[in-house]
Amino acid sequence: MQNTSTFTRGADAQGQFGSFGGRFVAESLMPLILDLEEAFNTALAEPNFLAELDRFQAEFVGRPSPLYYAERLTELYGGAKIYFKREELNHTGAHKINNCIGQVLLAKRMGKTRIIAETGAGMHGVATATVAARFGLPCVVYMGATDIDRQRDNVSRMRLMGAEIIPVTSGTGTLKDAMNEALRDWVTNVDNTFYMIGTVAGPHPYPTMVREFQAVIGREARVQMQAREGRLPDSLIACIGGGSNAMGLFHAFLDDPSVQLIGVEAAGEGLDSGKHAASLKGGIAGVLHGNRTYLLQDTDGQITDAHSVSAGLDYPGIGPEHAWLHEQGRVDYAAVTDTEALEAFHVCCRQEGIIPALETAHALAEVAKRAPHLPKDHIMVVCLSGRGDKDMPTVLRLMEEKA
Repeated sequence: MQNTSTFTRGADAQGQFGSFGGRFVAESLMPLILDLEEAFNTALAEPNFLAELDRFQAEFVGRPSPLYYAERLTELYGGAKIYFKREELNHTGAHKINNCIGQVLLAKRMGKTRIIAETGAGMHGVATATVAARFGLPCVVYMGATDIDRQRDNVSRMRLMGAEIIPVTSGTGTLKDAMNEALRDWVTNVDNTFYMIGTVAGPHPYPTMVREFQAVIGREARVQMQAREGRLPDSLIACIGGGSNAMGLFHAFLDDPSVQLIGVEAAGEGLDSGKHAASLKGGIAGVLHGNRTYLLQDTDGQITDAHSVSAGLDYPGIGPEHAWLHEQGRVDYAAVTDTEALEAFHVCCRQEGIIPALETAHALAEVAKRAPHLPKDHIMVVCLSGRGDKDMPTVLRLMEEKA
């Protein structure tokens, strides 16, 4: 699943992507991290594990997800030909389930009897609760109190699956704080607990492991585009919080210089406002949650609060492989404001009859900026990372306030 060429070589033996990544964890966790790395590497080399993973992806998740020509959006912008890679049609409504299936199979192989996770928008929490229910494992999900309030539907879905939801009130009560609490739980319960991280962040091997389980997105898109258009796309666009849907789409194309890769961060109320979640555009390198990457922090190195209308992008860091690709210049990273994302959300609803997640709407807003200025033979693929059902209370509230 992983090759050794320039951009897809992954982390080195120390878990480094250049100067990023690594393992910055409590000493008590190091043996577990090393066991996880060994189990992951062993599993990827075993045909039986890969066959089981493929079977669950097909029969439980519903893969392959369609590659859909967004004809009306293409006509509206009058430039590039726009395709959606429709991850929102997966079971549970987002790309998160791809990673969770892989990790729960590893947990079973390792003999773990308890699953924990953190979640922001709730989609990773829902996917974790879903796979835990499928395999009969107790599940605890840490979720910021702020996110619980704005993602009540997903909280209900997790509880229906039998998960225990633990509200986190420290800090801003969002994703960063939920991850802090999940890490504390893991340190306390290392013997029986598997921590299911939801994005391409955290201590090695998580960034590589999550990326490998999400890389099915790009592998499918590559085959589907060849079948549909007889060639590779010209550009790929995906939103980025931690960045798992983006790495999942980009990975199969990293060694194709003709394919432009565009990651879209959350600019919140503007990069100059101090209220955003754009770690690459407005952050500096530092260490958080077990890895070195770009972070939002003050001059004393203290992590500052992130802000986004989207709960899933409301995180003050980014996956270390993204940080490395940014410094290598392989991926073009942009930033989109709350206002721009909300406008793109409504345009997608009206033009394509698809309600995108607010996370995905950030990618669609970047499409709106770029597509009109590109030739009609330019092919653009957008990762539709999740459904927007979960965001309707937020969108309706903002519509009422605007009215």
